[in-house]
Amino acid sequence: MHDDLIARAKTWLTEDPDPETRDELSKLIEAGDVTELTDRFSGTLQFGTAGLRGELGAGPMRMNRSVVIRAAAGLAAYLNAKGQRGGLVVIGYDARHKSADFARDTAAVMTGAGLRAAVLPHPLPTPVLAYAIRHLGAVAGVEVTASHNPPRDNGYKVYLGDGSQIVPPADAEIAAEIDAIASLNDVPRPDSGWETLDESVLEAYLARTDAVLARRSARTARTVYTAMHGVGKDTLLAAFARAGFPEPVVVAEQAEPDPDFPTVAFPNPEEPGAMDLAFAQARATDPDLIIANDPDADRCAVAVKDGADWRMLRGDEVGALLAAHLVARGARGTFAESIVSSSLLGRIAEKAGLPYEETLTGFKWIARVEGLRYGYEEALGYCVDPGGVRDKDGITAALLITELASELKEQGRTLLDLLDDLAVEHGLHATDQLSVRVEDLSVIARAMEQLREQPPTELAGLAITKAEDLTQGTEELPPTDGLRYTLDGARVIVRPSGTEPKLKCYLEVVVPVATRADLPAAHATAADLLAAIKRDLSAAAGI
Repeated sequence: MHDDLIARAKTWLTEDPDPETRDELSKLIEAGDVTELTDRFSGTLQFGTAGLRGELGAGPMRMNRSVVIRAAAGLAAYLNAKGQRGGLVVIGYDARHKSADFARDTAAVMTGAGLRAAVLPHPLPTPVLAYAIRHLGAVAGVEVTASHNPPRDNGYKVYLGDGSQIVPPADAEIAAEIDAIASLNDVPRPDSGWETLDESVLEAYLARTDAVLARRSARTARTVYTAMHGVGKDTLLAAFARAGFPEPVVVAEQAEPDPDFPTVAFPNPEEPGAMDLAFAQARATDPDLIIANDPDADRCAVAVKDGADWRMLRGDEVGALLAAHLVARGARGTFAESIVSSSLLGRIAEKAGLPYEETLTGFKWIARVEGLRYGYEEALGYCVDPGGVRDKDGITAALLITELASELKEQGRTLLDLLDDLAVEHGLHATDQLSVRVEDLSVIARAMEQLREQPPTELAGLAITKAEDLTQGTEELPPTDGLRYTLDGARVIVRPSGTEPKLKCYLEVVVPVATRADLPAAHATAADLLAAIKRDLSAAAGI
């Protein structure tokens, strides 16, 4: 077994085109580090509906040039098999370690396979790539990004010609083509022949961002902005300048792209501490709101002053605010969200007489809803211009929430006042998440198994009126690994994360509110219920 492992590592080494990972792997082989080699050669990174994502390093279980070249070759074979030979593939990338190398390798592979390749001119937000696919009439797009994962990770996201991310069965068909590649030596990789795009694609995207705002709307809200060491700053500032908003005050320590993300433990606005520098900047400059993008700028976080200090709005709160704003502006079309997001969106759509749909988690599903006008997911993802970008877009979402804050400011009101209005109108929809990060993935499998074998009958003293195992699928949803519990006045969904080693539990309670005077008591009731559901669910799952 040991000899076989060393032999596989040596074979991999002979094909690895990257001097850095070759050196890394040579040292592991020389040291006979069986533990580390076993970890890296225990399989291959699986290509799924999120594409690829993993830690950088040598070997098939890591993100590296060898793995990316295979993925690109598999995608090219898939496109050629679908009759797309000669079609255009657009490639974008963020500012993480190796992103530019992975983008260049992808362009070389596409060119060698008889497709045309075009690479965005420099690191840009993921929504610019999603926009470019349809703008340029491409047959596919690739974005090299690990979004908000830790610094040591990178990833590879694939879009098809409709401009939305792949869904089954395309993922499995591409994975099969990747598996069919025997050796990297079989993959032609010319040194040239692809195009590096100029700034005109970005200009076209920015021209499109204007369309999300109402003509002659108020544009007075003052913002503090953080790019979280990612690629959002220049695009967001350009969009805000075009729109005529006051120039955002930028959190300087996090403004420029830095693949090491030195000021945050995790470069995700939802993680504890990630927004501390933005809060400090806001205390010093007293803006109307704080806007944050994640590193590839497809997500948008919003924070507001609540009493004496600042707090992050939950993704569900921003999702409801944007929906209410679009309804007030007379938006028509379908409002959609994933099953883990707040049911408040359905209430808002119903009252406005608009069609509403729930999908599985991920914008790959939300973006495919027919007639989509607005879609959101609680993990800070908002699609406010589906005609331009069929994915979440943290730039246009930032524009739209700042427009809403401006309109409210003109009336002497805030985003929190509008949230209170929505609670009085539809009931207080309070959401929370129980998220458990694990080193060992078997912990997640065991928790799911325990919940299936011994399902809870009540949580927080509320009877479970309906328990659904989503692996079976429902009338509306294809099968997925998840559990959904409907309670009297609450809802819980439990699922393994698709992109991180986490078990995620999404909780929502709905507390009726008669008048604004009842809001403080309703918030207290909701907080108690959510805490009790968390406690009981942890016990039931054994986590």
